[in-house]
Amino acid sequence: MGKSRQIETSLDQILATVASERVVSVRDLARELGVKPPELKKQVRLLSRAGIIRLGGRGRTLAPNPSFGSVVGIDLGASHLHFALADFAGEILNDSTEKIRPEDGPQKLIAQIKRGIRRQEAAVKDQGRGANSNRAAKKSAKPPFPLRGIAIGVPSPVVPATRLVSLANNLPGWKNIRLAQVLERDFRVPVSIENDANMAAMGEHWRGVARGVSNFVFIALGTGIGAGVFVDGNLVRGRTGSAGELFRMNVEWPRWDEDFGDVGYFETHVSGMGIAAHGRKLLGAAAAESSNLAADRDAYFVFESLRQGNPQARTVLEKVFTMLGVGIANIVAVLDPDLIVLGGGVVRGAPELLLATVERVVRRILKDLAPPIKISALEDKAQMHGAVFSALTAAQNALLDQTS
Repeated sequence: MGKSRQIETSLDQILATVASERVVSVRDLARELGVKPPELKKQVRLLSRAGIIRLGGRGRTLAPNPSFGSVVGIDLGASHLHFALADFAGEILNDSTEKIRPEDGPQKLIAQIKRGIRRQEAAVKDQGRGANSNRAAKKSAKPPFPLRGIAIGVPSPVVPATRLVSLANNLPGWKNIRLAQVLERDFRVPVSIENDANMAAMGEHWRGVARGVSNFVFIALGTGIGAGVFVDGNLVRGRTGSAGELFRMNVEWPRWDEDFGDVGYFETHVSGMGIAAHGRKLLGAAAAESSNLAADRDAYFVFESLRQGNPQARTVLEKVFTMLGVGIANIVAVLDPDLIVLGGGVVRGAPELLLATVERVVRRILKDLAPPIKISALEDKAQMHGAVFSALTAAQNALLDQTS
């Protein structure tokens, strides 16, 4: 293992401990990495001098240095933008959510993303001004938590070689968009970009129910549907970045020749958009008043009808969740994972009904081969945690290039 790779690996291990103990023993870390403590200490001191980590216990323990800088994680959905600003230990300092109008096109939405990042930068500067109360301190202090990296999860495959947003089928006009390059040019920090389900899987692996699980599939059920796949502890992206794009799956073979457009068969039915469409047919258009494209895709009214005891709403959801169970059974038959995690906004609508229906279907099809199926512990924050982790990793990798 080369010098830079040793540093990179140790940083990854530090990030993995932030969610719990926050401090790691150099001896324990060396044992886990398979290197001798004196060798690891040399690299740790280099990182300490750079300010990336803090040493304690006379150099026997190490932890992230929160004040070294900040990162911005972004969750771009088909109906919203969620921003989170975190310190270098991954603790969120500020966050905000805002609605979007996807029908306005890529350029207006990219401008909205930029404004949101700048507001997060301003928020951390305001915190710094509050901490430095006297005028002299304000004048001499360095900018608090300088921005070190950005990461964004997008509802589209991302081509690994080019980081191109190839097709966000729920965002009109989002085809072959160079979003990462635009943000790097404007903010002059490394930018990580991933498919949103992949980003959520990273978050679940870092701080959720999949922590420590090497083989699992995260199913992201929101406006659309996707999945993040981990095999042997590594995220699987595929040749074009489309690994886990469940929206194209088909579970009715007689319909194999039908054209479902960019949405695909599975997403037409199994998604917030699909639930909303089925709900309008059974419950009536008046049950879901809408004013724009984002609202048209919102399944909230179906879940509200379920809570009010409407049997037709239950019929809609049981049908969709049964189809989801068949799709998951097919995934398990191919990958044989240790765990299936269900996350995304739709999961919060009726988690008990969702889990009971999916488990029944998967166990009926696979019997003893069915793995545990769990609801995400991070709820709708899995992607945001993944974005923060990804931004930290991108920032640290850039720093490693400078220190090694």
